[in-house]
Amino acid sequence: MLEFVFLTITLATPLILGAMGGYTSERGGVINIGLEGLMLMAACITALVSPGQGPVVGLLAGIASATFLSLLHWLATQHYRIDQVISGMAINALAAGGTNFLYGKFNDPSRVGGIPALPDDLYKYSAFLLPFALALYVQRSRGGLRLLAVGSDPDKARLMGVAPIRVRLLGLLATGVFTGLAGAMLVSETGVFTDNMTAGRGYIALAALILGGWRPIPTFLACVAFGFFSALRLRLQGTPILGAELPSEVWASLPYVVTIIALAGFLGRNRTPAGLGKH
Repeated sequence: MLEFVFLTITLATPLILGAMGGYTSERGGVINIGLEGLMLMAACITALVSPGQGPVVGLLAGIASATFLSLLHWLATQHYRIDQVISGMAINALAAGGTNFLYGKFNDPSRVGGIPALPDDLYKYSAFLLPFALALYVQRSRGGLRLLAVGSDPDKARLMGVAPIRVRLLGLLATGVFTGLAGAMLVSETGVFTDNMTAGRGYIALAALILGGWRPIPTFLACVAFGFFSALRLRLQGTPILGAELPSEVWASLPYVVTIIALAGFLGRNRTPAGLGKH
C-alpha cells in the first residue's frame, strides 16, 4: 500500500508542476496549450547539459529553455496578437521537432550510465508546496491580486492602472520555471531522454487546471487523482479482470480515458476566467 502511495506521488509530481505553470499563465488571461512543449524542451535540454556540467546546471538550463519558449508565447500573443491557441500549438510543434533534432545532434551515444540528476524529493517537495504557496500569493499579495484582476477583466485592470502585458509577462516567466522543473523531473526519474517522453502529461496538466476551476489547490487535487489512476494502471496491468486479461493498450489508455470523462462531466460547471484569451 505504501509503495502504491509513493508511486502515485511520483506520477503526480510533474503534473502538479506543469499545472501550476498553466495556472500562472491562464489565470492572467493567456491561453496556454503549449505546456506539453515546454516540459518536453526542458527535459531534452536537461538531459543534454547534465552529463557534462552536472545536475544543477542541467536543471537551470532546462528551466531556461522552457522559460525561453514561454517568453516566445508571450511575445507572439501579447505583442504580435497571434491567436493564443495557434501560438500554443506552434510551441508544441517546435518542441517536438526541436528536441528530436537537438538530442540526435548533440547527445553522446558512447556515454555510459544514466543522466546525472538531483534527488526526486526536491521536485516532490516543490510540487506539493507550490499550490499552497500560489494560493496564498494570489490572495494576500499585490502581485497576486493583479494577476487575478488581469485574468478577470483586462480592460478594467487598465483603468485601475495595471498593465496586463507586464503582469502576463511575469506570469509566463513563472510558467517557464514550473514547467522547466516538470521536464527536468521526468529526466531525473528515468535517467534517460526519449522522443516525446512527456507522453501527453502537459495536456493532462491543462485538463487538471480546468477541472480545478483555475484554482491552485483544487487543481493540485485533480493532479493527484490523475497520478492515482496512472499508478493504478501500472499496478493492474497484466492482472486478469473477471477471468480475462485485458490488452496492455487498454490499461495504457486508462489515465486519458479518465481525463476525457472528467472533462465531459465537469467542464460546464467550472467558471472560466472572464479575461482568458482577451488582450
